[in-house]
Order: sequence, then structure tokens, then C-alpha cells
Amino acid sequence: MKTDRPSSIQRRFDLVEVSLIVVLAVVIGWIVGRPRIDNPVQSVTEIEAFRDKYGPDHYSEREEEWLIRDYFQNRREGIFVDVGANHYRLASKTYYLESQLGWSGLAIEPQKEFSADYAQHRPRTKFLPFFVSDASNETAKLYITRRSSLVASGDKNFVQRFGSIAEARDVPTITLNDLLVSEGIHHVDFLSMDIELHEPEALRGFDIGRFKPSLVCIEGLAPVRQAILDYFARNNYVLVGKYMWVDLENLYFVPLDTREPRQSAQKNVEKD
Repeated sequence: MKTDRPSSIQRRFDLVEVSLIVVLAVVIGWIVGRPRIDNPVQSVTEIEAFRDKYGPDHYSEREEEWLIRDYFQNRREGIFVDVGANHYRLASKTYYLESQLGWSGLAIEPQKEFSADYAQHRPRTKFLPFFVSDASNETAKLYITRRSSLVASGDKNFVQRFGSIAEARDVPTITLNDLLVSEGIHHVDFLSMDIELHEPEALRGFDIGRFKPSLVCIEGLAPVRQAILDYFARNNYVLVGKYMWVDLENLYFVPLDTREPRQSAQKNVEKD
């Protein structure tokens, strides 16, 4: 016999549906009504102040140039050492310093084919075709991708992550200590190091206490990050907290006893 009375199964389904609607309404209410975080700790938010002051353009691969300019407050005529310098302008952390602020220094890059462009476009920079490591007068293997000369490293596996290897060449090594002494450098205002996982070896050949760079910008990829942090901690250098969430690839270090950027007493290094 047919009846209009709902079955017990139908009633149970109705209760489930009502319960789900109530839960959904509570969740939506919480999302809409929760406290808003106006300044989340994200690089995309914190970079805005630097973009407003130093942007919108930059020569460096990312916004490193803005942070370097910020630290030195656009000071003129300092001394830089650019380890892993690569192209004279593209993705360069020092091109602006030289072309706009009159800085001078050294560009150290084992791909010697970049030398001619430095000679033509970077008159205040001396190009040196070396592979910076923990020993001088040896030979290292440098792997270069087919896709781009911007990716070159002594770590074959690292390079292969960016494409097939176009060339493996033997390049001469030198320690940063030996190179700076031979070039007559006694103090460095800004040291940039981007050598694709070889940073710990290069740091082993560098007496940072002797040359005391005012600011170091060094690539800190995960496989070598701890070794880099340990090196600077042993040598009384600390991270610049202001830049930690702005640049998530590089680490910025200053001497522990530094409160303001040092003024360089050394004359500019002119290209021979």
C-alpha cells in the first residue's frame, strides 16, 4: 500500500544533509570573519618597499641589486669582488654599481669568452678567468649547459638539472686569497659569490678576517646552505635579517661588529 510518510532512511539522509550544511556554514563564517594578516611574511610583500625605492628595473637576475644598493645606501666608489661573474651585464650583481655609482673591482669567471665584453663595457672591472676553489694552480672540470652559459658548475649533476651538457672543459683554479693578494686588494666592500654549489670550497680558500668584506651576497642553495652558515658563524659574520624573506635564494652576511656600511679607504681598482 502506498503512503506519503517518509521512510526512516529518508529521514536519516535529511539529518546528514542538514548537518553538512551547518558545518559548511560554520567553516565559511570562520574564513570570512577570521583576523586579516596585513603583512604576511612573504617575499612578494616585503619586496614592495625596495621596489618603490630602487625599482622597478634591475640588472641582477632577481632583486639582489636593490638589496645591495639598500645596504650601501647608493654609496659611490666602492670596491667589489664578483666570483662567478658570468656575463658583463645580464644577471649581474655589480653592473649597476660600476655603471651608475662608479664602483670598481674584479670579475672572476672561468668562462673566458666573457672577457672581451668586460673589456669593452666594464672599464672599471678587471676580468680574471679562474675557477675559485680551495687550492691554486690546479685544474677543475667545468660543465656548461647547452641551453645557457648562465649555468656552469663543477658539479655535473647540478648542471644536468638545467639541460644537457654542451661542454666539459678544464679550467685553472685559484684561491680567493691568492687572487686578491696578486691583485693588490687589501679590503673588499662587497663580495658576491654565485658558483653553483662550489661555494664551500671557495670559502675554504678565503681568509675573510683578513679582507673583511662589508657585505657578502652568496648563493645558498639547500645542499650547501649549512656549510655556508657554519663558515660565516665561525668567522663572526651574521645574516642581515632585513633581507632574509625578500631574497629566498641568496644569503647576505655582514661582520658581527658592523652597524653601518664601512667607507673604503682603498683607491679604485682600475683595469690593466
